[in-house]
Amino acid sequence: MTDATTPRTPHAQFHPDARQALALAAVEAKTRKDLTWQQIADAAELSVAFVTAAVLGQHALPARSACAVAELLGLDEDAVMLLQTIPTRGSIPGGIPTDPTIYRFYEMLQVYGTTLKALVHEQFGDGIISAINFKLDVKKVADPEGGERAVITLDGKYLPTKPF
Repeated sequence: MTDATTPRTPHAQFHPDARQALALAAVEAKTRKDLTWQQIADAAELSVAFVTAAVLGQHALPARSACAVAELLGLDEDAVMLLQTIPTRGSIPGGIPTDPTIYRFYEMLQVYGTTLKALVHEQFGDGIISAINFKLDVKKVADPEGGERAVITLDGKYLPTKPF
């Protein structure tokens, strides 16, 4: 594998096809080896949300993490290099998502998007919540009324709009 201590020059993709092909191969290897996303994240020594997003083509991994993930999944040197490239982000093609889980997030934003915008702007002013300086966590908790609940935390840095 590539020397994980040598910093690489950052390279950026201009089209998502290569990372999508790598994501397909990585998920196939994950399935074949019966690994969890947490096990892959543990090998990468980064958060499970960040590593999952990276393997699915949405983030670049540091060299050491890219080497560890590729080794665990049995991927080649080209995969190590590609895992380190800055991707063309965005994993949902145009139109309304058809996958039920992704659709529910779309539905949540359709219902609560304007509410979130109004509350963020009222509390912070004109600006955005960063998806780059960002943390994501997913937890399964017991529902007091029976069953389970999903607690999803989106933790992004607020970036004010600056007039110029």
